[in-house]
Amino acid sequence: MKKKRTKRAKLKTNLKVSKMGLGDKAKSLFQVKIMKKEVVVPLGVSSLIQKHWLPVSNLDLLIPSQLKFVAIQCYKNPASDSGPQASTNAAESFISSLKRGLAQVLVPFYPLAGEVVRNSLGEPEICCNNRGVEFIEAYADIELENLNIHNLDENFVVGKLVPDNNHDILVVQSTTLKCGSVIVVTLFDHRISDGYSASMFLVSWAEFVRSKPLTYNNPPSFRRSLLNPSRNFGSIDTSVYDKYVTVVTTPENTSGPRNNDNPINRLYYIKAEHINNLQTLACKNNNNNNITKIESFSAFLWKLIAKSSTSTDVEKQCKVGIVVDGRKLLGRGDGKEDHNAMSNFFGNVISIPNWGKRICDLNKEPLNEVARDVHKSLKGVVMKEHFSGLIDWVEAIRPKSGMFRLSSYKIDDGPSIMVSSGLRFSTGVVDFGWGRPILGTFHFPMGMRKLTKGSYVYPALSPIGNGDWVVYMHLFKSQLEFIDKEASNFFKPLTFDYLRSIMDQLPYLQKDDISIKSKI
Repeated sequence: MKKKRTKRAKLKTNLKVSKMGLGDKAKSLFQVKIMKKEVVVPLGVSSLIQKHWLPVSNLDLLIPSQLKFVAIQCYKNPASDSGPQASTNAAESFISSLKRGLAQVLVPFYPLAGEVVRNSLGEPEICCNNRGVEFIEAYADIELENLNIHNLDENFVVGKLVPDNNHDILVVQSTTLKCGSVIVVTLFDHRISDGYSASMFLVSWAEFVRSKPLTYNNPPSFRRSLLNPSRNFGSIDTSVYDKYVTVVTTPENTSGPRNNDNPINRLYYIKAEHINNLQTLACKNNNNNNITKIESFSAFLWKLIAKSSTSTDVEKQCKVGIVVDGRKLLGRGDGKEDHNAMSNFFGNVISIPNWGKRICDLNKEPLNEVARDVHKSLKGVVMKEHFSGLIDWVEAIRPKSGMFRLSSYKIDDGPSIMVSSGLRFSTGVVDFGWGRPILGTFHFPMGMRKLTKGSYVYPALSPIGNGDWVVYMHLFKSQLEFIDKEASNFFKPLTFDYLRSIMDQLPYLQKDDISIKSKI
């Protein structure tokens, strides 16, 4: 095989200043300096794979343009107690291994090394040209313990700890902190990747870095024919019509539901016992007791968002949407080959069904009744027919664009909350050689208002696998202020003190066990 080829971009220095709000002026400012920019290309495949164009699927077309999300992973330097030089050498070796593994993993994930272009209909498609992935090396003059992890809007923003690149499919920035810790931020174009796809990529990348057997035995599948329309458009599943809308015909108030209330991004954690207690309350007097943790959590959030509304909105509908992955559903009954291809399918295979209740009703109903409604409603759309109908609906309206109902906002809409579960993803346990990260989560630094005009919450499991949740919250300021008062015992701000407790326990975990199992 040919040696890895890299195109080195011109060295740039970029200085950013962040106010931490810690009260200590000595800690309130820090600098982020770009040390190197490099383009990593797939290892040895440029002469094997010719330039070609890969269409996106109908489900990809539902994702708005300019919507990016990042995977944030913080790693403690194992040599940090051995002196500055040892710490520096370890960090340099770690970053070199990241780039080496990236060149390898881009072979099976080769479309990520291409670029998004527009076809004759104005729809996106992937030009697979092996041009490579930008890898940014940066240095931040701050200790991890002084970094404001809770408030993502202070530091995890574009141009600082998040790469300033809004056009590539995939971008990586590794930032070495003053203490030697390294923060790896991987930016994904949501039109090409959903959370499952991103998790599959990160796990595979880490295994290439460590020369370990791959968790995903089969390579990622880019077979768009698996999501081809296959039904009569006249028999589209009716669950699609009130949950999706055509972009060009939707009357919108583009300012959103709260004209003078800006959305903000925060990280919280929830103790395992609180989650278990919440599920117990949600299952009370419900005969089947099959209400999951994520359904209980969604019902709880739905009630909180409704309760935070003003008294003049009580007759309005408050909506909840839950992101559903369709891989297992679409892979059923199509033979082993198609089932395996769907389980490794790279792209968007999600639906976001939503339901509404009047705010006054949500305020009156107990948690177990609201949770029962969530369970029944979700059960009604978690079917192969729903996803097949959604694929056909998108085909029927093309070349017009479709969108999730929660992505639009009508004048008479009330508040809404979208819940996307990362409890089955492995982003919190991805080991690049330094063990599990002390923090692993997703974050939407750009384009979130394209996905939802309401609020968004993403829970993931703690890296130590004790049942705690790390929760990313994108809520309006007034909503978060209400939740901080109303549910302060449940939602705890994620600070370095919690990360320290994770660091104390990580050495006792089996290094090669990437699975964290939780009944959700």
